[in-house]
Amino acid sequence: MNKHQRIGIKKPWVLLLLATTFLEPNDSWGQGTPKDGPSIKLAELSQSIEELSNRVCPAVVQVFSSGFRVNPEDGPSDPGLISKSRSVGSGVVLDSEGYIVTSAHVVEGAAAVEVLLPALLQAGSPKQSILKGRGKRFSAEVIGIDAETDLAVLKISQRSLPFLALGDSDQVRQGQLVLAFGSPLGLENSVTMGVVSATARQLRVEDPMIYIQTDTPINPGNSGGPLVDLQGRVVGINTFILSRSGGSEGIGFAAPGNIVRNVFEQIRKAGRVRRGTIGVYAQTISPELAQGLNLPNDWGVILGDVFPGGPADGAGLKEGDVILTLNGKVMENARQLEVNFYRQAIGERVSLEVLRGAEKLKLAVAVAAREPDPERFRANVSVQNNRVQRLGILGITVDAKTAQELPPLRKHAGVLVAARVSTVFPGEEQLLPGDVIYSIDRVPVADLESLRSAVRELNASKPVVVQLERQGKVRYLAIWLEDSPRR
Repeated sequence: MNKHQRIGIKKPWVLLLLATTFLEPNDSWGQGTPKDGPSIKLAELSQSIEELSNRVCPAVVQVFSSGFRVNPEDGPSDPGLISKSRSVGSGVVLDSEGYIVTSAHVVEGAAAVEVLLPALLQAGSPKQSILKGRGKRFSAEVIGIDAETDLAVLKISQRSLPFLALGDSDQVRQGQLVLAFGSPLGLENSVTMGVVSATARQLRVEDPMIYIQTDTPINPGNSGGPLVDLQGRVVGINTFILSRSGGSEGIGFAAPGNIVRNVFEQIRKAGRVRRGTIGVYAQTISPELAQGLNLPNDWGVILGDVFPGGPADGAGLKEGDVILTLNGKVMENARQLEVNFYRQAIGERVSLEVLRGAEKLKLAVAVAAREPDPERFRANVSVQNNRVQRLGILGITVDAKTAQELPPLRKHAGVLVAARVSTVFPGEEQLLPGDVIYSIDRVPVADLESLRSAVRELNASKPVVVQLERQGKVRYLAIWLEDSPRR
């Protein structure tokens, strides 16, 4: 960390705004005798930001990941081929015991992850050069990944680390000054400043994720670093940018701090994220929907569907019901309703106030666990460690920990298909993410190594028969190997 680091304000409009803000009522530019007031106040503001930077920087880390990946179908390289993958991003320490949050895409599929802590100036040490040495580098364990929010939790062995507190992102306001910390383009421990452009940006209609939008300069390498308020609280984790040039164009997005808190706490405790649901499809009421359905308000939440046999159906909710409040809190949009279900414990009952026609009802509904995404294991595997080449998949041994994250299985040993890494020809049957392989050509499969061993002996000139469980049903599947002459 550079104790004497200063923050350059790169945006002339920001400097003009700040200077204008701190002018006394009778001050004017270029008129009369110069006064010390504005300069002193701007200097105080600059010093405050420097002090804030010095408090935040010790908890901001650089994240390095390496491994192999399969070239995507729509990428610039040959699709389906294996290539080395290296990624550099940022992270922030949220617990002194070595727990770090970063972006999932920084560490997804990595075979090795390392964290570089900043070089710290020890208390009582003499004044040092502004050019600091490198900090310490530690191997990191990926505790868990949540693909929906693009967040991951890492852990290193170091203890008593400086850490930052998460702020209440519901209190963030448009126009608020914020600072982004991280390693843009690999430049360790950088800081930029800007404002909040929007507080709950939804990039697509009914997108399950919302973001804080900011014009704070964010570039590749900033992913996973903190967006902080002027009190040094983490109000967001920098996630991605929209750009035509590939660099910062003032349109950056951060996962809100309250969502980060929920994901961080769940992964730290259980290694995964469970989300609650009541079995409905909720939609945000638009002015057009309100007009067409003769609703009293052109905002809020309406139920487009109530899933048969689900908790909401059992509690008496119906299609077309308007959700007014959840546990007394006004629901303004569908995303807000979903997020509030996330925060409820599975099995807990919530109180809903509902408008049905002209009648207001109060209903109690039990929260159930949402059906997990079969693709969720992809982030926890790598081509290097989990590839079964002749089947074109990445597999995971079904052990006690993995079984806890799956619906009840019919058998107690096998290999879970985490992802496909090759193209399937049209019309061919294929293994799918979420399948659990029990045998191949009648040879039982106990773990990943036994699957690889069985596959090595297979004849490529004919299809092989895989016994697997898919969505609770055990079935046979005839598939062709990747090196089959038919392919």
